[in-house]
Amino acid sequence: MPSDQPSHVLAALASPRYLISEWPWRALLSVLTALPVIGVAALLLSPVTLPWAGWLVQLAEGGMHTAPLVVVSGLATAVLAMFGTLLAAPFAALERRRLGIVDPRPVDRAPRAGSVGSWFAARYAAPAAWRELLFLVLLATVAPLAYATLAFAVFTVGILIISPLLVVKDGKDLAGVANAITLGPWQITTPAQAIPYVLLGLVLLPPLAYLTGLLAAGHAATARVLLGGGGQAELREVARSRTRLVDAFDAERRRIERDLHDGAQHRLTSMTLQLGVARLDLPDDSPAAAALDRAHAEAKDLMVLLRDLVHGISPQTLADLGLPAALRDLATRSPLDVTVSVEPGVADRYPSRVENTAYFAASEALGNVAKHAGAASAAVRLARHGDTLVVEVRDEGRGGADPARGTGLTGLADRVAAVGGRLLLSSPAGGPTLVRVELPCLP
Repeated sequence: MPSDQPSHVLAALASPRYLISEWPWRALLSVLTALPVIGVAALLLSPVTLPWAGWLVQLAEGGMHTAPLVVVSGLATAVLAMFGTLLAAPFAALERRRLGIVDPRPVDRAPRAGSVGSWFAARYAAPAAWRELLFLVLLATVAPLAYATLAFAVFTVGILIISPLLVVKDGKDLAGVANAITLGPWQITTPAQAIPYVLLGLVLLPPLAYLTGLLAAGHAATARVLLGGGGQAELREVARSRTRLVDAFDAERRRIERDLHDGAQHRLTSMTLQLGVARLDLPDDSPAAAALDRAHAEAKDLMVLLRDLVHGISPQTLADLGLPAALRDLATRSPLDVTVSVEPGVADRYPSRVENTAYFAASEALGNVAKHAGAASAAVRLARHGDTLVVEVRDEGRGGADPARGTGLTGLADRVAAVGGRLLLSSPAGGPTLVRVELPCLP
């Protein structure tokens, strides 16, 4: 069953459940945390923006002495071109982190520079650095106007709601001073007159929540476009197929596991014991002793191989302890240095089809890292956003993963899609690579 849970605030705005979901509060948090960032950006760029604003005002008024302002504006712009990409870097890093408040989807970034010198060179040569500067300019110019509009709307609605407190009795405040509120052609002088305006303010709260969400969504969309990896390796959804029936697949998997464990593995164990007993009955100088030793050793190796195969089909840790413990066990058995982080809110147990798919996705992704990425380490993150379980596998390898080249990603996407989830891939040339699996975790 496909998940209908919105994964970001823009999708949530189209949902009829927006007002009773967590998204209005997340949008409000995004707006509030943006205010100091915008203030600092506007202050830092004021030596550039103020001369240009003064020049535009003079030009609009038909001023004849605008040449000094043009010179100052040009010099300020030249300085911004020289140092602006360096200044934009910390703002871009902060905005990528803030983006997760209203849009947890991963952001594809430009490849990291190998040294301090190459980083400085990239701040002028890489197109991504100039897009970060453009984002900083938008923070200092357009964003204050947009957020000021929202602040005015919040202020107006707030005045409407608390208007009875501003006019206490007979047009006088608590100190007995004559008091009144003027709203356009209307004037409020008594608390009774303020009641319709209170009701109007309450009615305007839902539109205000949508306005906050639209502003947060616009800010996030701009950040995603300008602060991504520049189109070199766009985050894309791997082609999916819904032709597999997940229940039939799980039933077949359990049948194979049972047949291997109760049939082949049991018989192989018995054969290995019989070979060992037969070897004890032979003297060391017997011609058959060496052949029996080799057969006994091969039988034991085959037992280990079969045990690993059964474990890969259905790991006992997953069945007994749940997904977080199974992922940690998977990390210890990986040839890579794998760190596993489980965010708060993640439960130990989920429906079996979700647990099996999440485990298989992490196992397949780590296998791809070991075979193709050329990385020494990887990181697995397990999180939950609403009713969606998220598994991310990240490595700092060579990148350039392509589902069309047979790396198993298309098959993995098929399996994820069978439970109503989706697989997202970000793998620019030079790395890092991020595989993100989103699974609906409702029973």
